Amino acid sequence: MSAFDTMAVLFPHEAATRGITVRVAVSYLAEQSAPASGRWFWSYHIRLENKSAKSVQLLSRHWRITDGRGSVHEVRGEGVVGEMPLIAPAASFDYVSGCPLSTPTGAMEGSYRMVDEDGGGFDITIPRFPLVGPA
Repeated sequence: MSAFDTMAVLFPHEAATRGITVRVAVSYLAEQSAPASGRWFWSYHIRLENKSAKSVQLLSRHWRITDGRGSVHEVRGEGVVGEMPLIAPAASFDYVSGCPLSTPTGAMEGSYRMVDEDGGGFDITIPRFPLVGPA
């Protein structure tokens, strides 16, 4: 299996914008969920890979979280997990976070606001990924 194939298995959801690839792996966490109480919980692992020629810094995030009823909740904030990582060319940054829902299915997608070493700001896409609880 090639490194690309391995990455696709580990991080099945990906999007690339301006040389920055966002990869996502998601896991349902049964131990933190309580379906009888209407609570389902997922963790998601994000990897940002800088394949551009310039260092970039993540400034903020914008999430669109859709539950199984089609209700959309938007989340905006500075950085990710308390950090505003600076990612050098050919480097990557990983973090893990979580999402609770009141339905057993849903989806997440969004964008990160980035700035390059020349001060130019731009948005990169976070690919849409499903949140699916137990069958």
